[in-house]
Formats: sequence, structure tokens, C-alpha cells
Amino acid sequence: MFSNHDKPATRREALSRLGGGFGLTALAAMTQNAMAQTASDPKAVGVPGVLTGKLHFKPRAKRVIFLFMNGGVSHIDSFDPKPMVDKFDGHLTPGSAPIGSTSIGNLMKSPFKFKKYGESGMDFSELWPNVGSVADEICMIRSMYVDIPNHEPTTTLFNTGSNVVGRPSMGSWISYGLGTENANLPSFVVLLPSLPFSGGAPMWSSAFLPAIHQGTLVNNVYVEGEQFNAKKALANLANPSLKPDLQNVELDFLGKLEKMRRSRDLDMEASIKSMEIAYRMQTEAPDVFDVSKESKSVLEMYGPGNPALGCLMAVRLIEKGVRMVQLYQGKGDPFDSHNDIMQHVIPAREGDRAYAALIKDLKQRGLLEDTLVICGTEFGRTPAVQTANPSPDGKVVNGRDHNGRGFSIWLAGAGIKKGLIYGATDDFGFNAVEKRVHPHDLQATILYLLGIDHTKLTYEYSGRQMRLTDTSGEVIHDIIA
Repeated sequence: MFSNHDKPATRREALSRLGGGFGLTALAAMTQNAMAQTASDPKAVGVPGVLTGKLHFKPRAKRVIFLFMNGGVSHIDSFDPKPMVDKFDGHLTPGSAPIGSTSIGNLMKSPFKFKKYGESGMDFSELWPNVGSVADEICMIRSMYVDIPNHEPTTTLFNTGSNVVGRPSMGSWISYGLGTENANLPSFVVLLPSLPFSGGAPMWSSAFLPAIHQGTLVNNVYVEGEQFNAKKALANLANPSLKPDLQNVELDFLGKLEKMRRSRDLDMEASIKSMEIAYRMQTEAPDVFDVSKESKSVLEMYGPGNPALGCLMAVRLIEKGVRMVQLYQGKGDPFDSHNDIMQHVIPAREGDRAYAALIKDLKQRGLLEDTLVICGTEFGRTPAVQTANPSPDGKVVNGRDHNGRGFSIWLAGAGIKKGLIYGATDDFGFNAVEKRVHPHDLQATILYLLGIDHTKLTYEYSGRQMRLTDTSGEVIHDIIA
């Protein structure tokens, strides 16, 4: 068991909390000496994790890319075709249908045609033909379920293991356990085109874990015809206001303060380490985010758009030793199609090509075999039409409500069985009925593939041993090769 004792609030602790991982990059210029220490070995471990050298299991994965399709992707319009919904289209659900978070009406068949892909015969709708082309690399879980079918609590659950904010993010837990393989880059990077979106910054917060493990937010905004500028995405990456002589004076002052506090103040130490990495990022980050260095064929494979830019960045980041990259689909909740399920078309078109390209690119670079890719969403959508959001003329529209009782996500890469369909929802897609999977089970499995026992990666806080999976979670061994 690995833990740190909760301490009384002090000014040092307050500074550490305020640091927010990389928020104090303006002070990072004080740590120029850190550059010299690692320049000879750019792959040196910058921040060892508590499990460095003592993993609980043999790891299948070294790193994680989590593609989060925020908004609630409709499983029955994407990955889980339902012939019975087609048969009873326009009628009430036979038997008793579950009640959604708002009123639902008659069953509504999917307007999107399905097709089987690969030797596995995995089903994908016409929204996802490119992801279908890599079906034989994918494990599709059709039996996910969550506790509360609303955006904020469920997004929070997937990202932090809790329905309420205030817990460390999964990326922070992974960083805490494993550290980073590159001294010049953070261990956990978050790619999001633009705020706001459901959950916001708590989704990548380190909370009560040391500040060094907080996610570094990068805005992967695609502008046609323009080269991505890392300095714009990371506004505080450079600090032109401090000249070298002033930096040296401040560095000397910081060194004197450090000598005065030789007690093991772990929070302060973590904050200082985060500033050091932030400084070193000034040299490596612009290069890793410069996707123009990729070949024409690679750029064409990904195509245009925010998800495409984000996916290519994710590959470049993990190639450089970043431990986890979290990529969100976009601002707001792009898949939240209450009024019209056809609203799925645009975000699916943007994500489909990019997500498939990511799998293909990882494979051709030799990274897929030890990189775990998860493509998820906070919940699914009902097979019945939603009646609570009528069009201006008062007619029932073509949308679907939230459904947390059963939906689909997919995984690929390190340790995952290829071409497998796991679990099932009922005939109408309302409920997960076979091999049900909760987000805690998914999180336990992710940690297992990284070589971590989810019950043993803990941190003492508020009088108890805290962990990502709280008090539950079972590894899904059936999806592991």
C-alpha cells in the first residue's frame, strides 16, 4: 500500500495547491538548472511514480490514450443494432419500458444503416465506417452502465472514479503510480479544443494528490490553412518578461529558500518539480506539437478537424514518453442529440476518420502493442423518441434522451482481445443484461493492464485510504488477451 498522510493546511501547502500542476509556469524560469541536469539524457525519467520498479503485475501497456466522445453517443445508432426496434418502430415498447430522465415516446428505429466489418463481423453504422475498417483491432463492450444518467456526474465518474467532483482524475492516478518517461514533458496531457464542457477542469485535476500529477491542458484548435502554434495553446509556456540575469537572481533566491526547508514537505517539492518540468517544456513542447513535421501521407490519413489534430498530437506525445493523453471530442457536448439524432452526423464524421487513423498510425509506428486506447462516452441514448423537447411548431422531434442503463464503448491495443464483442443490451437497447461493466470495472482493467492492482494504488486523505475505483471494481479478464 502506498500513501501519504494528510497534513494541516499551511502556506506551503496552499502554494502547492495554487500551483495546480503547471499553473505557475511564470515562476518556472527560476529553475534553469533543471535543463542542464537533463539535457544529456532527454529520455530520463522526470518524475518517478510510487510504483516505479515495483509493479504488482507484468504490464501489458506502458501508456494510455483515452478518446472521450462527450455528449452521450447513441449506441443503437452507432455500435449496437437493434432489429426489434426496427420491427416495432413507431409503437410503444412491448412490456414495460424504463423511464428516462425526461419523457420518452414510441420506439424510433435508427436512421443509419449498419454493416458488418472485418473477419470479426463487428457492427458499425454508417456514422463510423473508418472505425469499422479497424474492427479486427477492437474490443467492443456493449454492456456499459452508469449510476446517474446526467452529463456532469457521469463524465466525472469516468474521469475520476466518483460521481462528484473533488477526486483525482484517472490520468493523475496513473501519473502518481507510474510517473513519466520524459523529463521534459508532463506525464499527463489533456487535449480539448475549447471550454466549456461538462465537468471542466476537475476532470483532469490532481485533487489531493501532489500537484505534479495534474493534467496539462492543451487547446488543440484546428484552423484550416494555419500551422498549430504550441505557444498559443499553452499561453504560459514561455516567459519573455524575465531576462536571463533576473532569472539567475530569482533562481539563487529559490535555492536559498530550498536550503532553509530541508524537512520533507512533499507538497512543496511536487510544486517545485512541476515548475521545473514546465520550464523544460519550453524546449520540447513546441517540437512535439509541431504536426507539420509529419509526412504528407500521415497528415492526409488523419484529415482536418479538431479530433484529427488531437489524435495526431496524442500519438506524438506518447511517442515522446507521456504516460497518458486524454482527448475530448469538443466544446460543450457534441453528441447530446435531444432534438434530432441527425445531430450525431457532424461530430461522428470528425471523430470517425481521426480515431481510425490513430489506431492505424500507432500500429505502423510499432506503438499499438503497448499503448492502450479507450474510446468512450458518458452514456448512451434511448431507443424511443424524446417527447420533452418538441420543435417550435409543437411536433415531436427526432431526438433521443440520455440512457445510462446500457451503452457501448470500445478499446484497442496493449493486452486487449481483438475483434471481440463483449456483453449485450436487451432487445431494445435499454438495459445492459449480459456481462455488465461499470466504469469502476473499466478503470480496474486499465490499471491492471498497466501492471497496477487497483486496490493497492492508494493515497491517505481525509482519514481513509483513497483510490481511483473507490470501494468497488473488478478486472474484466475476459477482454484481455
